[in-house]
Amino acid sequence: MTELPLIGEAVAVAANPRLAGARIGVVTFPGTLDDRDAARAVRLAGATPVELWHADTTLGDVDAVVIPGGFSYGDYLRAGAIARFAPLMAKIIDAANSDAKLPVLGICNGFQILTESHLLPGSMIKNDHLKFMCRDQVLRVENNTTAWTSDYAAGQEITVPLKNQDGQYIADEKVLDALEAEGRVVFRYVGFNPNGSRRDIAGISNTAGNVVGLMPHPEHAVEAGFGPASLDGIGGSDTDGLGFFTSVLNKIVGGAK
Repeated sequence: MTELPLIGEAVAVAANPRLAGARIGVVTFPGTLDDRDAARAVRLAGATPVELWHADTTLGDVDAVVIPGGFSYGDYLRAGAIARFAPLMAKIIDAANSDAKLPVLGICNGFQILTESHLLPGSMIKNDHLKFMCRDQVLRVENNTTAWTSDYAAGQEITVPLKNQDGQYIADEKVLDALEAEGRVVFRYVGFNPNGSRRDIAGISNTAGNVVGLMPHPEHAVEAGFGPASLDGIGGSDTDGLGFFTSVLNKIVGGAK
């Protein structure tokens, strides 16, 4: 029997000291649930997580930003609609659209916030079955050239947890065709579409590739023994989600692995 590491004993996988100085901001809104998980993933990848509060008026000196999952402002009006107007979001929008192209990752509720902020096109609505869905989900990496996916191979299949009730990605046919033509569909559901998302889309990027949003949770698949592969009958790797965080670190320090 393979001995599993105790919680808290995991060691950062990034041995490259060039990555240690990178600072990744993790945003917390009222109702955010996965900020600590995202910060832990950043730490395991080898960088320093920086706490950012929704009411902050500056991003400080962070090199990238993660908008984690949860139910910001209780999902009132609709998921992400109020969070879009938080003071910090104005700074994130400006930085993401600037010449510097700050890397921004939106996970689950973070993806919803990115669409509400118009950093990404389309919208998120209730799952087509109108139920909360929680499962380990296989994804195919369709685009490995973004700031958050360069450590994956194109076409690679990974398994990460998924948990949402407003996870159905929708857009009109013109937008969907443009996303396909421009290679901006970054992840697609494999084997099972858990929420009715158009064209099995699980995640997309902006044109520049510095902003990525997806519904599944890579921050919950970053430690050996505590991810999807630890469950009977589930393939993939416990650490399939870690590549998001190592990818952006390599991007920050110049793209060299």
